Amino acid sequence: MNPHYAKRVRAELDKVLGAGFIRPVKTTSWLSPIVVVPKKNGQLRVCVDYRKLNAQIVDDPFPLPFTDSFLDTVASHELCCFLEGFSVYNQI
Repeated sequence: MNPHYAKRVRAELDKVLGAGFIRPVKTTSWLSPIVVVPKKNGQLRVCVDYRKLNAQIVDDPFPLPFTDSFLDTVASHELCCFLEGFSVYNQI
């Protein structure tokens, strides 16, 4: 890693570690490397290169439905709840 970015990346990793979004692992066969991208405002964006993980994943025979078909299904109901959608984003 670029030594210029090391302290700032460590601070970002400590932040998401403290929030519980990530956790340390000892060994794994699908560990994904991080990619540091500088933003226009001088901050860093820590991204993950998921190509190694994607190579290990088996295709899902039951993919998620398209949004329009989902909305057609729930249109006749009085109430539809999306509360779980927020926390799922950070769990993926």
